Amino acid sequence: MSLQASSQSIGMQKCTDEETFYMHCRAAYLTVFRSSLASISSKHQLCRVLQQAGRNPSQATLNKHWTPSTTKLNFDDFCEIVKNERPTEVHDLMRAFRKMDINGDGYISHNELHIVLTSRGEKMAAKEVDAIFSLADTNKDGKLDYAEFCRLLESTAEQCQIAALERLEADAKLKRQNFGNELDSPPKSLASTAVTVPQPPHKTEPDITLKKDSRSSSRPSSARSRRSSLSNAITMAASNTKSVKLAEPTSIQDWHHTCMKGSFFLEEDGGITSLQYRLTVPQTATVYLTIRPLNLSQRLEKPSSWMSVDTAVFVVSGKDTKEDSTLVCFTESRDKEKCCWKGELSAGTYCLLPFTTSCRLRKRTRKSVSKPVTLVNRTDTGELDLTRDFRGALSDIFEVIDLDGNGLLSLEEYNFFELRTSGENCDEEAWAVCKENFDTRKNQLSRQGFMELNLMEASERGGDPTDLWVTLEAMGYNRNLEMVEACPFLIDVYCEEGQCTLQPVSLESGHRILNTALQRSITARSEVKTLRGQENVLVYTYRGEHRISTVIANKVCQHVLPINEHQEWTYSCVESIIPCQ
Repeated sequence: MSLQASSQSIGMQKCTDEETFYMHCRAAYLTVFRSSLASISSKHQLCRVLQQAGRNPSQATLNKHWTPSTTKLNFDDFCEIVKNERPTEVHDLMRAFRKMDINGDGYISHNELHIVLTSRGEKMAAKEVDAIFSLADTNKDGKLDYAEFCRLLESTAEQCQIAALERLEADAKLKRQNFGNELDSPPKSLASTAVTVPQPPHKTEPDITLKKDSRSSSRPSSARSRRSSLSNAITMAASNTKSVKLAEPTSIQDWHHTCMKGSFFLEEDGGITSLQYRLTVPQTATVYLTIRPLNLSQRLEKPSSWMSVDTAVFVVSGKDTKEDSTLVCFTESRDKEKCCWKGELSAGTYCLLPFTTSCRLRKRTRKSVSKPVTLVNRTDTGELDLTRDFRGALSDIFEVIDLDGNGLLSLEEYNFFELRTSGENCDEEAWAVCKENFDTRKNQLSRQGFMELNLMEASERGGDPTDLWVTLEAMGYNRNLEMVEACPFLIDVYCEEGQCTLQPVSLESGHRILNTALQRSITARSEVKTLRGQENVLVYTYRGEHRISTVIANKVCQHVLPINEHQEWTYSCVESIIPCQ
């Protein structure tokens, strides 16, 4: 056999061994937990799942992996622990029993076992020794045949593993699970040639460079600039996973309710920008979470054009970094135009990441307009005024940026608008000037004040609408004053126990976290297949009620598309332009 053939043979054997290892880990984990997304939350759970994996952890071993600062461990952590902890072998047990067997007759009396287990090493209580001896002394003669006991222990462990594997094979739902981030932490021995995957033209990393122009303005910000280009590289493809209908709780009118508005903005590079939110749950409670497009039309027979845009929310816990964030859940059930999720959330703080495939938005193209809609005209007295059409568009914009829906703009809400349209924030001093010159209530800018603000900007430029069009285009409008590159949405959170709070965070953070959450939601809920002709390229597919997604994972060390740069595998999200109907 050639050196190359020998190397390939060894590599295949390593792959087989590693696959067997992870298969046993999967089976053990799902013996204790119903889902791979569940976390180990106590030392007792860690002990149980390690025992299912054929380990017999001592108290010292448990303390090593579950320190006072540990709050939870995921499936990846579990696999690493199993890999580092040697399984209990029969010959090890036999060696230990022989040390107790003073006369060497192959038996240990109850008294001998009691003395050893209650006085050496990790001391056990007398009741625990009695329980062990009662199970092991099958013929009740007061003596323990430790050779037979070891064989029984080994046989029981093997039977448990076989039963778990058979259950895993038989249960299609469990078989489809990806078991946490197993793709994120594959065996280091696996490597393959990088496979090039066609990518959409948009970027995968947020680009927060703000391109400023030289125009002046009456707005509270010191300068105006073009909107930033924050892009999400998100996915579409094919699968066969079907979501389950989720009905609204019958007693929802008695639940605590909070809501927040926002909008998806389609960027020139094809990416999507939207606000991220922080959800605080004061106590463990049942939560009903929904997101839906926000209808701004005043005519019931003609709703807003974006009402068919798909929407979703991903809920992650942890810090604002992709390494520390953990996918908790995501909305995937449909109730008419709403995308819903219902379940239990533990007390804590979560990040809500709105998501859309943007397929419905991308199908729209800017129409060439020979004569744009007029924004400003002059009255009979020669004074500048906003046209009716422009006032209607500004009213809709006000509705979108009034995030809490109280009919007024706070400084925080106005700053999100400024960041979107100019790239700069309004400071307290400039806000005070704004309140002195425009209509305000409760120290917040009213709808009328917002109109006056835009009229003053037009007046300062002598009626030149150039700056006004920059603002309108940043908010998704074309030159016909149609909102075609934005989709306003509404997030509702109902909490059965305790009052949840929902706050907007920023337009800039969360996109890398969203990519990671999206990948994990797909790999955890879909079947995996090997790409034809490329055994090291895995394809995960997911079909929901409103989107179809695919994740392609390359088991390589080369970072062709380094979405997860700290890991050895390369993830790629492939996008389609056809969402589910």
